[in-house]
Amino acid sequence: MGTFSRRRLAAVALVATTALLGTAACAGEDDSAKDGPITLTVDVFGQFGYEELYKEYMASHPDVKIVERGTGSNLDEYSPKLTQWLAAGKGAGDVVAIEEGLLVEYKANPQNFVNLLDHGAADLKGNFLDWKWNQGLTADGKQLIGLGTDVGGIAMCYRKDLFAKAGLPTERDEVSKLWPTWQDYIATGEKFKAANTGASFLDAATNTFNTILLQTAGNTSGYSYYDTSDKLVVDSNPAVKQAFDTTVDIIDSGLSGKYGSWSEEWVSAFKQSKFATIACPAWMTGVIEGNAGPAAKGKWDIAQVPGNGGNWGGSFLAVPKQSKHQAEAIELAKFLTSAKGQIGAFKAKGPLPSSPQALDDPAIVDSTNAYFSAAPVGKIFGTGAKSLKPVYMGPKNQAVRTEVENAVRTVELGQRTPEQGWTDAVNNAKKAAAK
Repeated sequence: MGTFSRRRLAAVALVATTALLGTAACAGEDDSAKDGPITLTVDVFGQFGYEELYKEYMASHPDVKIVERGTGSNLDEYSPKLTQWLAAGKGAGDVVAIEEGLLVEYKANPQNFVNLLDHGAADLKGNFLDWKWNQGLTADGKQLIGLGTDVGGIAMCYRKDLFAKAGLPTERDEVSKLWPTWQDYIATGEKFKAANTGASFLDAATNTFNTILLQTAGNTSGYSYYDTSDKLVVDSNPAVKQAFDTTVDIIDSGLSGKYGSWSEEWVSAFKQSKFATIACPAWMTGVIEGNAGPAAKGKWDIAQVPGNGGNWGGSFLAVPKQSKHQAEAIELAKFLTSAKGQIGAFKAKGPLPSSPQALDDPAIVDSTNAYFSAAPVGKIFGTGAKSLKPVYMGPKNQAVRTEVENAVRTVELGQRTPEQGWTDAVNNAKKAAAK
């Protein structure tokens, strides 16, 4: 992203980090000798949708008070603090969320976490998709780092009012027919652009790039920046270059609003109706609603994503060994990741369950989302969720991904040619992986 946006984000990150540090002393404190309930701190990023679940849990566990930290923060704000707290042996929550792209890195130091297999978690294996369960295990299968929360089936969210203004179909089935492939998506975008609606066709190239990469990798090799032996393959995995080239086609067509993902400008663009489509994993629905606000209710809808499905995102809940309330934290993590807990989170913020039982529950299958024009989100995201193909992510996945997406961003902003951008992506990815 550009220097200006980077500085603005740095300021936001500083405020968020300061807020987190301000409460860090409370996390993991031994308050067993104090009168009243013990406090369990839960560290998350983004929107996990646990507010009502916390209330339910505390009502049935009057000896427990739950405090959530990090709500709304993005991964680049959250993960450095979690890494720092784990390394220091203090400051982390009693339950911590770990995004799938960082899981391998944290599994390299399993001593930082409670082995959930020692606390009855093995009996819960059937509550998760097989691959989701296996992702939480160390390479030797002897330690379970975390219990799965969600998976990230991908769709395409779009603004019906802007499509109508551009003379395009607005019904979700008809919209889906517009773009069976990414080239069809570009062609649709060019029609939208020609209508001069005052809005861009999509928000940012980086979100679309990541969608195409994970989709292509899932349908081919099963890995993106690292192969399954943890060898960096950013310049030899065809999926990466294919995603880059397709994204360049989108950029060259002038379809992107160039709003840096997760920046203040990006959030404002939602509120100001500045773009018409955004690549939309299930968890993104909560982000869109939060960013666009109540005024946009009923203006958004959800269609099929170009290409063939895909999976973007998904997290785990782990219990750091530094927690002074490990037993209570484990029980809370089990509750939040149970089928009931995953259904509750889906209803609140949209993250798609990784529990087969939850995916089969009428509460998911028959669910609709009023904000997104009563879209049948259970069917859109849930259908085929059991057959989602995971993408392996290596030890420095997040750092490598950041460098590649930064290179995409420089091309989007016209600061580098596509050829220069690709060279930067490869070289900077290698540097990040070597650190």
